[in-house]
Amino acid sequence: MDSALLPIMAILPFLGALVPGLMIRAGRNACATFTAVPTILALVFLGLMAPAVFRGEVVQAQIEWLPALGLSASFFLDGLGLLFAAMILGVGLLIILYARFYLSGDDPMGQFYTYLLLFQGAMLGIVVSDNILLLLIFWELTSLSSFLLIGYWKHLPEGRQGARMALTVTGAGGLAMIGGMLILGNIVGSYNLTDILAAGDLIKASDWYMPALILILLGAFTKSAQFPFHFWLPHAMAAPTPVSAYLHSATMVKAGVFLMARMWPALAGTDAWFYIVASVGLITMVIGALIALFKDDLKALLAFSTVSHLGLLTMLLGFGTPMAAIAAVFHIINHLTFKAALFMTAGIVDHEAHTRDIKRLGGLAKLMPVTALIGTVAALSMAGIPLFNGFLSKEMMLEEASHTYWLGNDWIVPGLATFGALLSVAYSLRFIFHVFGGPVRDDYPHKPHDPPAGMWASPALLVVLVVVIGVLPWVAEPMVMLAAGAVTGGDLPDVHLKLWHGITPALFMSIIAVAGGAVLLAMHRPLDRLWIASPRPEAKAIFDAFIAACVTATRRFTDATHNGAISRYLAIFAASTVLLGYLAWRGGGMAPATREILPVPPVLAVGWFLLICATAYVVVMHRHRFRALVLISIVGLAISTGFVYMSAPDLALTQITVETVTILLLLLALHFLPKHSPDESGMGKRMLDGAIALCAGGGVAALTFAFLTRDFSTISDYHLANSYKGGGGTNVVNVILVDFRGYDTFGEIIVLGIAGLTIYALMEALLNGPASRRLRNMDFSQDRSRDRHPLMMVIATRVMMPIAVVVAIFIFLRGHNQPGGGFVAGLVASIALLMQYMASGFAWTQNRQRIEYHSMIGSGVVIAGLTGMGAWLAGKPFLTSAFGYVHLPPIEEFELATAMLFDLGVFLCVLGAVMLMLYSLSRIARYAGETVNVEPMDYDPSQAILGDNDTTPDAKEER
Repeated sequence: MDSALLPIMAILPFLGALVPGLMIRAGRNACATFTAVPTILALVFLGLMAPAVFRGEVVQAQIEWLPALGLSASFFLDGLGLLFAAMILGVGLLIILYARFYLSGDDPMGQFYTYLLLFQGAMLGIVVSDNILLLLIFWELTSLSSFLLIGYWKHLPEGRQGARMALTVTGAGGLAMIGGMLILGNIVGSYNLTDILAAGDLIKASDWYMPALILILLGAFTKSAQFPFHFWLPHAMAAPTPVSAYLHSATMVKAGVFLMARMWPALAGTDAWFYIVASVGLITMVIGALIALFKDDLKALLAFSTVSHLGLLTMLLGFGTPMAAIAAVFHIINHLTFKAALFMTAGIVDHEAHTRDIKRLGGLAKLMPVTALIGTVAALSMAGIPLFNGFLSKEMMLEEASHTYWLGNDWIVPGLATFGALLSVAYSLRFIFHVFGGPVRDDYPHKPHDPPAGMWASPALLVVLVVVIGVLPWVAEPMVMLAAGAVTGGDLPDVHLKLWHGITPALFMSIIAVAGGAVLLAMHRPLDRLWIASPRPEAKAIFDAFIAACVTATRRFTDATHNGAISRYLAIFAASTVLLGYLAWRGGGMAPATREILPVPPVLAVGWFLLICATAYVVVMHRHRFRALVLISIVGLAISTGFVYMSAPDLALTQITVETVTILLLLLALHFLPKHSPDESGMGKRMLDGAIALCAGGGVAALTFAFLTRDFSTISDYHLANSYKGGGGTNVVNVILVDFRGYDTFGEIIVLGIAGLTIYALMEALLNGPASRRLRNMDFSQDRSRDRHPLMMVIATRVMMPIAVVVAIFIFLRGHNQPGGGFVAGLVASIALLMQYMASGFAWTQNRQRIEYHSMIGSGVVIAGLTGMGAWLAGKPFLTSAFGYVHLPPIEEFELATAMLFDLGVFLCVLGAVMLMLYSLSRIARYAGETVNVEPMDYDPSQAILGDNDTTPDAKEER
């Protein structure tokens, strides 16, 4: 039962994201209420699974997707996942309440809640994913959904810039992380996270450990704003405060911390882990705290303080000891409570006073007593003052730092950790005294007062937790120890969370931090002037310069390589392919030939020589478009003959019909093109193109020869053995197309239909655009024949039409067991209709059309899709064929298969696409002034005979 709840819990926020956009029409209260429902349900499901996790079990669930490739939607819930899921859902519920009162009536609340639930679902997916590929999908979804949330206020330039910066940095880190995760999967031989975590020794012994570690840490550091990627988070503060409170205290920025904690059993415990992770965390902790002290914007101060505390967490995880893991988990909880409350407090101040500038605030404790109490308690916890939960985890951090050596030095880590804690006290006290302390001012942008209870209820609940955990730490101990055990993957020391740890080095470090922070606060004004006057690198300016340089470089590269000439693109592609093939060949590993070369029959040699001559003649005559087209058709027919010789009738039929249809369409298209192609390439360019073409052709020939002269295994034996009993047909090629590889065929007919519709759309744009003037001015009088629709051709095509239709039906019906099928049948029917259009003109034939071509394409795709989905009703994979035999006297027993319906969809799609292409070409001709015939032929003998028998005076005078 518990395992069934896990995937439902993971999907609930995504389903809930569909609700706010609809419920906003019922009002803001209804929208907020229905937004909270999926979060509440997910919390209930999490609560139902929690007892099993506390018993030491791991709740697991798996939904198979592509088991042959090891791809599945796998989920698991352990102590760490339980902690983070509770944080994501619990704080998410509080943010929904807070946002209801924070957002103004002009803000699209339904849109906001939709983005919020999408982000909540992505975060929840990260913490419960067992498959690393699934985790990567959710990871990138957090970047995309946070982009929408940060840029929610689209009218603010800083909001748009902050969203782009966050997406660029975290997205780039995510790409690096993908590489690292794939390396881990390759080392372990499994993409399941539980398997990877159990193979820590194997991973650390691998030569690929360092590349995997660096790539994964890049993903974690960028997501959790660690130095030197810390700059994006403060600029994300342009988002509404509910976004800042959710993303930057409880969820998004904690994703990197979660990843390091989750991968701790697999990656931690090495010198590389310690020196990279602990050093980056320590540097980030100090730099973030230092910058936070001198920020005047409330949210900027809190943003850099968040950067600092994330550095603290990273440093603890980098220490790699069980006690450090316990301290990290405990501080994750504590930071969530006081930082989310502080962000919401800053939002309340901004909402009521209409400013976040600390220098324009002060004295708010008398005007906003409830808000001041909430903000003061939360800030004291952030400072690490006793009786608040932040003090407990800060003491544990200092204790671990006090006996940590860095390159053999025993004071660097304790000294910098103490300095970071000192700065933390200073900016926390500044938040209290410079915002709420002092006298009431008379120059507030807006007269501040406490907001409605709905706005301060959420931060108030969080500060209650701050006090309860600070005074009674044993309340949080079961959750902390459970999550820490999941982080380390082993036994934990027998420790208990308590308020008094005795007289330890950490106590003296803490006293120094508090006293030093108070001194810094007293000296803040002169220090602030010194800070402003001091030159220092600006991360945002560096980032902007880097992005500008990248844009300039890519624009130059694009201008140099993408000049619109397809010949250049093909040359680059072909040359690169040849080069890669050559490098692969030089790498060795080519097995010796195992097959002898068969004798070449004279007839085959002559045919091959003629084919080469025709191909070479195409190259020579390619500027004469009509001759080149004729030669191409000859080459195609020669290849069809080769298919016949090689006993491949299906391929031969397809090749012949495709050649016929394409040649007819191209002949019509040539009518609108110049007779000769212009000579745009010099001799040097042509020689280079010729060399590339010869190398590419020679490489393909050599590769083909290598395969044909060596033994290799194929899937052909499986198809031959299972074609009849699995697909119900003896024509293996057709069964492959409609069953074994039916999904490919389904995609191909969709592409073919899209091609036909695209050509139609292009013609529509052409006829309504600037080029239409040139079409109207084209003169076809010199090219126009006096007998464009000759009698003999009309009669011949009329005779051919029913025969061709019968042949198409025959080919269609026999395709499952004999050469044929829906694709070839569609082309044969297309040829018959094409000939009617060519014989009697488009207008005359079009007037007799009964089925619209767009509908034909759509019907074909729908029929093929429904046929594939019908297999689901029988519990089979998409497009699995069902077949049986029917006996209807006096007809012989015959087979009926669902593949015939799929083939019908292919037939309709092919026929519709070809005819829509023809229709598009005819529109150009008629728009350009081509005459439209009313009769089926230009000269009708029957009309002439009737005219001879007409004895009226007018008729005689005309004769």
